[in-house]
Amino acid sequence: MMMVMKKKEHYFRCCEWKWIVLCQLLLANAVCASHHGNPANDLVDIINKNRTAQKLPELNDSPGLGCMALQYVELCKDNCSSNGVVNCKPPEDDFTEIFGPNCGVELPTFGTITGHVVGCQAKYLEPSLAFSHVLVKDSKALSLIRNKSHTEVGVGLVGARKGSFFWCILFSDGQTNSTFVLEDNGKGIKQKNGCFSGSTFPCSSGQRIPVFLNNFMTLVLLNIFLLQHLYQTWFVMM
Repeated sequence: MMMVMKKKEHYFRCCEWKWIVLCQLLLANAVCASHHGNPANDLVDIINKNRTAQKLPELNDSPGLGCMALQYVELCKDNCSSNGVVNCKPPEDDFTEIFGPNCGVELPTFGTITGHVVGCQAKYLEPSLAFSHVLVKDSKALSLIRNKSHTEVGVGLVGARKGSFFWCILFSDGQTNSTFVLEDNGKGIKQKNGCFSGSTFPCSSGQRIPVFLNNFMTLVLLNIFLLQHLYQTWFVMM
């Protein structure tokens, strides 16, 4: 009788921590699914806060620039070095001949791109970490962020098949709401992958898919293990 009681106690203790893990994973997935923010917009906010801290004006969040920034990293997403450098430099003509048309930017509104910052990382990072660890790693990049000639900004990010993530920031000195204007009343052409700032379309959330899949597989394996343990424990107790 005492042996049975000890086995029952062991069983319930064993199950307790497994249910705690299950609940935590379910909560993580729920948060992941309910999060509707756009990390590209978050990066624009971080850039503007960095500028206003230096008493510089905020930059207008341009969907046209953001979409082209996404096109930039889409083209370069298989070229990330081991030290986080994007080994890819598209020709300037690509902006007017490829990126702009792919986004639905009205050609007459195409302005001047005054600078860009690109970076990559082996895994997805939250916007604040991406800003400090990937995009603004030196004084040169920080100086570009704080350039007084900028008036507009756009951010794009995408995950590659191999798991790396790419970020791009584009700057312009164009007039607010009159340069890099998107067709279809500012909606432009819907992008299938990644995120870009100022978008009216939901973010594809590519950076959250691997997390969801990992959690899902963990849940499946944990359930299998729990059922096996349940069967073995009750078999011994009988």
